[in-house]
Amino acid sequence: MELRSMFVTSLAITAVLFAGQAVCDDDHEALLPQLPSSSLQVVSTVPPIGDLNPYGVAFVPHDFATGGTIHSGDVLVSNFNDAANLQGTGRTIVRITRGGVQSVFFQGEPGLGLTTALGILRRGVVLVGNVPSTDGTFNTVQQGSLIAIDRNGHEIAAFTDSTLLDGPWDLTLLDFGKEAVVFVSSVLNGTVSRLRFGISEDGEHIWLQDAALIALGYVHRGDPNAFVIGPTGLAFDRDHDLLYVASTGDNAIYAIERARTRPEPARKGKLVYVDNAHLRGPLGLLLAPNGHLITTNGDAINGDPDFPSEMVEFTRSGKFVAQFSVETSGQGGAFGIALAVHEDVLRLAAVDDVVNTLEIWTVQN
Repeated sequence: MELRSMFVTSLAITAVLFAGQAVCDDDHEALLPQLPSSSLQVVSTVPPIGDLNPYGVAFVPHDFATGGTIHSGDVLVSNFNDAANLQGTGRTIVRITRGGVQSVFFQGEPGLGLTTALGILRRGVVLVGNVPSTDGTFNTVQQGSLIAIDRNGHEIAAFTDSTLLDGPWDLTLLDFGKEAVVFVSSVLNGTVSRLRFGISEDGEHIWLQDAALIALGYVHRGDPNAFVIGPTGLAFDRDHDLLYVASTGDNAIYAIERARTRPEPARKGKLVYVDNAHLRGPLGLLLAPNGHLITTNGDAINGDPDFPSEMVEFTRSGKFVAQFSVETSGQGGAFGIALAVHEDVLRLAAVDDVVNTLEIWTVQN
């Protein structure tokens, strides 16, 4: 299915709440310093066919549709490499239960290259991006697509566009049940797009309603070590209609104003955070319940072996807060990151693609 047209949405947005408090200022307690004293679960992300290099991670929502092979509280992880460790060839999404049991949720055709663009809609649809390569190098990279999968692991649609989905690398979404707004970063042309989908009540059908380019101009290029560098992590601030973008090549975080409604693309957006002392090629990105942003460092830009594979927490006004290494034995281990809060329990998940595991911290509040 090819994407077409522009869109403006006027859907109402509710405030993000945590422990009864709205996300608001820079003075909340930092999250990353709490991880060393929190419960940690480490699970392999390698499926039976041997796929490696976990990229995307997403929690199954607490109100997710029943009757499928994934359930509320599960975590899904997408793999970018195959068993031979060729980049852009992984084709599996693994499921990890609360008890740490791993199984295969989705296995596509060979050579997909599933990316960090992984999200889950509560009606029972999983979205995942792919950026394929036929030989594991950037020389044979292809445009890719955004794939829709039902709750039983069956592909139900694939969306392509040479501009709006030119290497879908990461995504974040707003889920309204029968509709969803999905923001996607494209790594091959350095842009960010906004897509609006309709979803059937049974979760077996999804269709594109509108689409628009909302940001452009981010550094993007092939890289012999990182495969490709471009805009990656996305995090949406509902209260202020701001979409934060982790631009790996720019080594900076930007904010796109009026992200849900803007009719024209911004030139990168407003620079929010640039910090060569702590940013080392930011990749994954999320907005935590304490109002801070957390990104993962891929170490391909401004790398420092003394501070490998880190998550970095900072305020929305651009002040450094804390850092924490996902992998202490090597660089390039941090990529996808996700967070879920339910009944005053916070769960933070981050992939470690040096050793092909998922780390899940549970913080009681």
